[in-house]
Amino acid sequence: QVQLVESGGGLVQPGGSLTLSCAISGNIFSTRAMGWLRQAPGTEREFVASITWSAHLTDYADFAKGRFTISRDNVNNIVRLQMNSLKPEDTAVYYCASRDPVKLIYDYWGQGTQVTVSS
Repeated sequence: QVQLVESGGGLVQPGGSLTLSCAISGNIFSTRAMGWLRQAPGTEREFVASITWSAHLTDYADFAKGRFTISRDNVNNIVRLQMNSLKPEDTAVYYCASRDPVKLIYDYWGQGTQVTVSS
């Protein structure tokens, strides 16, 4: 059974940093690209960042470039999202997801972790 469990969310002041972690269990991690997506209240879920299984390729949404860094640890089956210079508009529930290599859709999701940026 595949499970994705996020952690590391919380309340942070504008300009602060957080690191989100996603622990993956199940026999999918090492061959799939992984992504972080987020959803703020009243909005659709949006892409934040992704990383290929080899970690050679990463992709970021424009709002994340220069502030967020995605990484993965293929030994411990963990994906991280380092977020710096956080803004109030980064407030959302952040989800970790695994991408099907053929359909190119995210088909396994974690439960999400809340990030709130506020003074």
